[in-house]
Amino acid sequence: MGSHHDRITGSNGRAPIVDKDVDFANYFCTYAFLYHQKEMLSDRVRMDAYYNSIFQNKHHFLGKTVLDVGTGSGILAIWSAQAGARKVYAVEATKMAEHARKLVEANSLQDVVEVIEGSVEDITLPEKVDVIISEWMGYFLLRESMFDSVICARDRWLKPSGVMYPSHARMWMAPVRSGIVDQKAGDYDAAMDDWYNFVEDIRTSYGVNMSILTKPFDEEQKKYYQQTSLWQNLHPQQLIGTAALVKDIDCLTATVDEILEVKSSFSSSITMENTRLCGFGGWFDVHFRGRREDPAKHEIELTTAPSIDNGTHWGQQVFLLNPPIRTSVGDSLVLSFVMNRSKENHRLMEVEIGCEMTESCGKLLTPFRNKFYIE
Repeated sequence: MGSHHDRITGSNGRAPIVDKDVDFANYFCTYAFLYHQKEMLSDRVRMDAYYNSIFQNKHHFLGKTVLDVGTGSGILAIWSAQAGARKVYAVEATKMAEHARKLVEANSLQDVVEVIEGSVEDITLPEKVDVIISEWMGYFLLRESMFDSVICARDRWLKPSGVMYPSHARMWMAPVRSGIVDQKAGDYDAAMDDWYNFVEDIRTSYGVNMSILTKPFDEEQKKYYQQTSLWQNLHPQQLIGTAALVKDIDCLTATVDEILEVKSSFSSSITMENTRLCGFGGWFDVHFRGRREDPAKHEIELTTAPSIDNGTHWGQQVFLLNPPIRTSVGDSLVLSFVMNRSKENHRLMEVEIGCEMTESCGKLLTPFRNKFYIE
């Protein structure tokens, strides 16, 4: 089970398709540490969802074969065995596999759970499996691109009658208000003021005019302070409009091409009187439904939606608008959304959000289109 908290990408079971050794190192190094596994294991919303999905649907595991993609500490493999699986293949790309193997033995499950150190793209299993289980979700669902590995495992090793855990995933977005938009604007202004002072100091002290670099420095600071999405645990009252479904994924049939570029158009309406549209919040949920021919007896949902008591380590991704827009109840938004993988690092995302806004009185405001980065 991968760690996402510190923004070092991770997915325990994935062999990265990369050009740079450094990305390989960044992706995997964090997963060799128990500290990061502990953070994942301490997320009760996450843990309860997987635990309940397994133990309330034992018919999917009893006497069956299971593949755990990116097993991390081995917890999902252990639960699968405890639920009655005949054989569990727990695949882990990092040295965390050694800890997982010891944990399996300490729980007397070594005859059922086989920990395999390697990437799921490279390993070979002696048989097809009835269930593929994985905690593959990154920030805003698809950051980290680990779902590619799950799709690969499914296409290679899942029986035609097999079940995916989770079976479905959805991405959501809603208009939000946040005071942090003012803080970030102030940080950007301060950075630029400091730059202008720096340029003047270099000119007067050393006789070199560096103003030619002002434009690229400005672009750099804008990207950092205004275009990079933020990890937030939003309060539900920060949502100022209706949530819209951005993407619905069936884990049994989804292809890599389907998630390489996520394009969507959707609408939202403002539900809060006299407030500011400061940006958009994005989150996801996953469902454990089994499959149509072999449904779950108890469907479980894991949601990362804004919540007072049930926040997760995933939080939400917030895309800030600068400047914010004054809104009121009944204003309508029509949004276009495009998300692609970064060319520099395919685990990171680039997002473009376009918006046409109509006030409740019918007045059409100037449309805007902003680019953001999920890093």
